[in-house]
Amino acid sequence: MRILFISHTRLGDAVLSTGLLGALMDRYPEARFTIACGPVAAPVFESFPALERLVVMRKGPCLRHWRTLLGACFTTFWDLIVDLRGSASGWVLPTRRRRIFSGGSAGGHRVEQLAGLFEFDPVPAPRAWFSEADKARADLLSGDDPRPILAVGPTANWRAKTWPLERFEATVRELSGAGGVLDGARLAVLAAPQEREAALPLLAAVPEGDRIDLAGTEPLGVLTAMLARSALYIGNDSGLMHLAAATGAPTLGLFGPSRDEQYRPWGRRTAFVRTDRDYDTLRRDPGFCKDPDDSLMWDLPVDRVVGAAAGLLAGKA
Repeated sequence: MRILFISHTRLGDAVLSTGLLGALMDRYPEARFTIACGPVAAPVFESFPALERLVVMRKGPCLRHWRTLLGACFTTFWDLIVDLRGSASGWVLPTRRRRIFSGGSAGGHRVEQLAGLFEFDPVPAPRAWFSEADKARADLLSGDDPRPILAVGPTANWRAKTWPLERFEATVRELSGAGGVLDGARLAVLAAPQEREAALPLLAAVPEGDRIDLAGTEPLGVLTAMLARSALYIGNDSGLMHLAAATGAPTLGLFGPSRDEQYRPWGRRTAFVRTDRDYDTLRRDPGFCKDPDDSLMWDLPVDRVVGAAAGLLAGKA
């Protein structure tokens, strides 16, 4: 059995699709999967156990990414096509069955929306896969230090939804300082390569022996392996937040001008907090603009984040 799974360009959307992908692997254990996605999302799927082929769709002139997909897949008669992009390709490629996701107009979390394509019950949670080489590299980076790891994702692809960096610093001090719920923890700072400069001040706030620099320095598989061993992850609404939740690490998402009802972290050990103003209120603000120069998350206080983190680790989320 051969299945074509057309996933996303963005990291977060790709991670959220892994619950559906994993459930299909469980339902059809004999199947081999071809997965199509954008280059940023490709590392999410590189270690997927049932992967036969990964088609990386790079955007370019004349819809090059879709031409890449058609060229790679048109000569195969598929048993099932799952198209999460709602593209024409999902309709024209030859297959016995197809499931096309037409967008997020329906209510509920994106994970629930995707599960509805096959009426999975219970809703399958996102999963994370990484290689033995990724695990070995994470072992080397973490060393023999027995202290817990507090992982933080202080960046995002939209400045408006980044919590102020000095509040991340204060939160790290509260949680890992004497008497904190992660007393003595080391800090791992995660970010995409293009976001490294924005994350550096948080790294600099911690002594070298107490930090692990993962701000654009390692491939996604290594980040995944490191997140899987973290005692807690705190971060803005981003792909890394969803990846942390998929590994099973306790994950606290910070929300402001984005919809937590659709994109909160999903998993058994997850929680979120948000600004006093909800998404719609923020978007209606007379001063709102699509590309602001500063954060729109100033009304999320440190004590709310610290309290939510403590509650999550105590199993009260």
